Amino acid sequence: MAAGRLQDRIIIISGAARGIGAAQARCAVAEGAFVIAGDILEAQGRALEAELGPRCRFVRLDVTIEADWQKAVDAGQRLGLITGLVNNAGIYQPRPLMETDPENFWLHTQVNQFGVYLGMRAVVPSMIAAGGGSIVNFSSTAGLRGSPGSFAYSATKWAVRGMTKSAAKDLAKHGIRVNSVHPGPVDTDMLAVRSQEQTRERIEQVPLHRLAQADEIAQLSLYLLSSESSFATGGEFIIDGGASL
Repeated sequence: MAAGRLQDRIIIISGAARGIGAAQARCAVAEGAFVIAGDILEAQGRALEAELGPRCRFVRLDVTIEADWQKAVDAGQRLGLITGLVNNAGIYQPRPLMETDPENFWLHTQVNQFGVYLGMRAVVPSMIAAGGGSIVNFSSTAGLRGSPGSFAYSATKWAVRGMTKSAAKDLAKHGIRVNSVHPGPVDTDMLAVRSQEQTRERIEQVPLHRLAQADEIAQLSLYLLSSESSFATGGEFIIDGGASL
């Protein structure tokens, strides 16, 4: 069997128990990687670990806790040096500005923004020791333009976009690439907070007239983790079916 695009690379994926994160774990393992799958959803994370076999190890990872990130890094470094990170974990509890209370705003900030910061800080020493690596930060099309009815979520996704660009400049000298992915609506559990009518209205705004599938997003992430994207850093990769046109 030919070696995969990520053969024997060690990659941490947050929010890996389901949805886009699980799809990325499956794709990475299929391409020969060792995956540290982090999530707070332990039952689903253990099921994914059992499904994917010895190249996938689940760790309980609350992305807002620095010690949890260290445990994920330690799990990866028992296999070798970490060369890939996907900051995929996130929450989506959409509310307009005047309905966004401090608790809602702070929760989004902690998970969607602070968690990305902690993840990048945690893996960089290992990537420097490895001579380089690739970090993929999940933002959103809500991090590219105004997004009505999702004030806190949009704020944090714009922050991820900015942090990605700053980190890309800081880390380039170490051979570490940092890029952001900006999905449009994806057919995952995250959309369960929207009504069927709201989802239909959202689909009508997409030129391809459908939701993305998690595997489609995972393939873009796989490209950014691999050497195929070796000259890409600080980039914004939009995958939204044309909705941003």
